[in-house]
Amino acid sequence: MGTRLFWIAWPAFLAACVLELLVFAFVDPTELHWAGDTVHWSRQAVYTVTFFAFWAVGAGACALTALLRLEPAEVNALDHGEAAAGP
Repeated sequence: MGTRLFWIAWPAFLAACVLELLVFAFVDPTELHWAGDTVHWSRQAVYTVTFFAFWAVGAGACALTALLRLEPAEVNALDHGEAAAGP
């Protein structure tokens, strides 16, 4: 199970890093607006929150990929709380 967690977390982390660089190469955090009002957060707060949001979205996508690559026997073993064979 620990290996699968790293299969999910590491690519999501790398994707969040790349997205953070790409987004903030073109967006100034001090000029962000939410529901018609200016966001009054520091630059570092905006960078931090968006990084974790990107990481969460990436982790969701990686988790879905990890789930979809499971064999039916592995899924059944997860349902019954048994140890599944395989990586």
